Amino acid sequence: MKSTHQLGVSRPRPRATSTHRTLSDNRRIVNTLDETLHRIDAAHQRWQAGPVAKTLAKFPEQRTKFVTASDEPVERLYVPTANSIQHYAEKLGFPGEYPFTRGVQPTMYRGRYWTMRQYAGFATAEESNARYKYLLEQGTTGLSVAFDLPTQIGYDSDDDISIGEVGKVGVAIDTLADMEILFAGIPLDKVSTSMTINSTAAVLLAMYIAVGEKQGLTPQQLNGTIQNDILKEYIARGTYRFPPQPSLRLISDIFAYCTREAPNWNTISISGYHIREAGSTAAQEIGFTLADAICYIETAQRAGLAIDDFAPRLAFFFAAHSDVLEEVAKFRAARRLYARLMKERFGAKSPKSQMLRFHTQTGGVTLTAQQPDNNVVRVTLQALAAVLGGTQSLHTNSKDEALALPTEDAVRVALRTQQIIAYESGVANTIDPLAGSYYVEQLTDQLEAEAEALIHEIDKRGGMVAAIEQGWVQKQIEQSAYRYGQSIDHNERVIVGVNKFQVEESSAMELFEVPESTTQRQVDRLQHVRRTRDSAQVSECLRQIESAARGDANLMPPILAAVKAYASVGEICNKLSEVFGEYTDSSAG
Repeated sequence: MKSTHQLGVSRPRPRATSTHRTLSDNRRIVNTLDETLHRIDAAHQRWQAGPVAKTLAKFPEQRTKFVTASDEPVERLYVPTANSIQHYAEKLGFPGEYPFTRGVQPTMYRGRYWTMRQYAGFATAEESNARYKYLLEQGTTGLSVAFDLPTQIGYDSDDDISIGEVGKVGVAIDTLADMEILFAGIPLDKVSTSMTINSTAAVLLAMYIAVGEKQGLTPQQLNGTIQNDILKEYIARGTYRFPPQPSLRLISDIFAYCTREAPNWNTISISGYHIREAGSTAAQEIGFTLADAICYIETAQRAGLAIDDFAPRLAFFFAAHSDVLEEVAKFRAARRLYARLMKERFGAKSPKSQMLRFHTQTGGVTLTAQQPDNNVVRVTLQALAAVLGGTQSLHTNSKDEALALPTEDAVRVALRTQQIIAYESGVANTIDPLAGSYYVEQLTDQLEAEAEALIHEIDKRGGMVAAIEQGWVQKQIEQSAYRYGQSIDHNERVIVGVNKFQVEESSAMELFEVPESTTQRQVDRLQHVRRTRDSAQVSECLRQIESAARGDANLMPPILAAVKAYASVGEICNKLSEVFGEYTDSSAG
């Protein structure tokens, strides 16, 4: 038998000697690092004073100020700093481990690509069902449902307030009958479905569960997400129905119900996307989104839920804009800040509770009606940023969405954009490929610090609901949007085809139009359901909802019972409004 020396294995040394050697080595490493950084700093100053100064004297730079899309100043050159090297484990770590800066899974896209979703829904359930089947045939790996405005706010298609809006920006859903048609022929245990619904999220989730049961599935077999993020509606989007406190109660009831009955369902998608679409900066998108999350978590805890029971099913939704490196840094900063908040502020022990998992959508507000083909390039850059930033799910906008709902051809190009990035670009072959970039790391630190400062300010104002009611959050976004608009108007920022490189254009592009017959067809079906359902059963179910709303019982079971009896979205929400009231924005004006 060979000795350990012959095998090339060192004999263990005494523990004390090893410890002293390690401390000595660490001091030597730190001293060497300091010396190296000092030499780099001296060389950097020499370069600035020499080659840069000489070049600038002959050829001035194109602009006097270089900034990101969020108006963050960008230095000419970034060099190594001690911060990221000395604090690597604390600030970056490894994928799948705290603080998750580099990704939430140990192998990321080497094990599985992000879910490729395409946000779709229009007219009636029949038309949207056909579009979903088309997308699945083209390689979409998850569905994302857009609902029309009446459905989002909780009104039926035959309500006076719904006139002119039925099926226009999404699919019209009045009763379970519509939901059954929407997912006809689509096995819900085989696809992941995301539903962009907030004020009426409990009702639409109940309908989805009921459709699953009709397919022979239990709630435990369903996989997907409801947006269910009402705070950003008060901030940026406006599709609210009830005041903040009862809306938060509905959210915590969903948390509690799904923790018990649908553990694989993501109960909320806390959305920075609409905050960014309203004009926020990247740092504001992080800060305000995580402040919303803090509010939801505190609400759930007050309702008696344990952090590690519900936090693993929290998900997020961010925008991806065209400043690629800023967006990558934003996603990394958001992951790290969230992990730290969950661990230090809320005491979450489970790594799954500390992971910020998010869906990304490319920036709708960045699309231009001028030269719409340019939007293909914009979307490609934005999708690339999302992938480089480690998204779990991605929707790519279609080139014609600045003009109308997308055509099938435009949707296919948008989906192919994701597939080409996944299969041809090579960027998914390694994890967090831009890590170590001196610029990306410093920008990550900067965005994290700015977002954390916003959260502290919101805390001082009494929390997110108070800050919204004061109008403070809305004002910050309005000011950022104004500055961005001014930079375009004054030609300080170039938008290709808008304020530079314009061309004369024809209007020959084929656009998608929702049929004028949509409203009547939808109303006819709703009225048929009302005639053929058990009216007494519906009345009793609505009474049970009102009773639960006046007390403290979980609202999901009576809502689910009402949905199964074919009570409509409007009937359920009207009953809730009788108890909760309706919200009016007192901060406006």
